[in-house]
Amino acid sequence: MQDVVEVKHVQGYLLELAFEDGKRGVVDLAKYASLGGVFESLRNPSYFGRAYLNRDLGTVCWPDGQDIAPETLYDMIPGGAEPR
Repeated sequence: MQDVVEVKHVQGYLLELAFEDGKRGVVDLAKYASLGGVFESLRNPSYFGRAYLNRDLGTVCWPDGQDIAPETLYDMIPGGAEPR
């Protein structure tokens, strides 16, 4: 498993991520915003933009405790840079 080491909100539901092995790219997390339940507050674009890197977990989190597994995010990078 590769930890997320950088996260940047690009726009809407897009996050630019970098992983500890050097792989980086942009992921579209719109489907998570439409799930409801624990992810309900992600529907608010302003709240979604408050995504941050939780170094202890090695992944992206939001203020209310939502997170997405780093391996899920890693696999979502379309054509992202290959690991160094």
